[in-house]
Amino acid sequence: MKKLVVILLLFITANTLAQTNQELLKHYEAYYKQMKQQGDVQGVINGLTHLAVLEPNQARKDTLALIYMSEGMHVQALNTIGIENNAADSEIAIEVKAVSLKALNETERALVFFEKLFNRNPNVSVAYELAESYLQTNQLEKAKTYADYGAENSTDKMGKTFYESQQPYQVPLKAAFMYLQGLITFNQDKTANIDAAASILEEAIKLAPNFNLARLSKNAILNQKPKPKED
Repeated sequence: MKKLVVILLLFITANTLAQTNQELLKHYEAYYKQMKQQGDVQGVINGLTHLAVLEPNQARKDTLALIYMSEGMHVQALNTIGIENNAADSEIAIEVKAVSLKALNETERALVFFEKLFNRNPNVSVAYELAESYLQTNQLEKAKTYADYGAENSTDKMGKTFYESQQPYQVPLKAAFMYLQGLITFNQDKTANIDAAASILEEAIKLAPNFNLARLSKNAILNQKPKPKED
């Protein structure tokens, strides 16, 4: 008899917990939807976090990590999905790992995921990240491969925003790739390639007269020229 009572109590408790769990799920699904409608990012994060705890699934974790990444919360993004290179990673997860690791100056680790992203879906945006990252790590041949790919496949409608000045500005993506090509050329031989690199940067400036970073880089490279000897 005692065993029967215990079993009945356990059944009732489990059933009550299941109902409570479902009620909480409905509540946080409604909360999450409302926060999205209101554009409340922190509310969206809170709603998704509760949903991921109540009913864990990878899609929710990936979405939560993407929101963290979009808000510049890169540590939180990586804490949500980890930094392991998993074969089953979604495209969102790969992007989050790549972008967040790069933002945290883990460029070598980020490159693994940018390469994976490019292999799944080759495009000029990822090619730019690869070219820039390989340039930063002085892997110039790989940097050139992706910079050349981007320059060849960019269209006139594509743009790239730069933030090094007080006022952000946008240039044609093709000009941005030419800027990388100029820097790669200079780094391949910092003595013999000064004029060639400056010429490429000048072409980028012609395409985008507002390209402040290209102008600064061109002047810095030309300043590397040996000064004429005085008689």
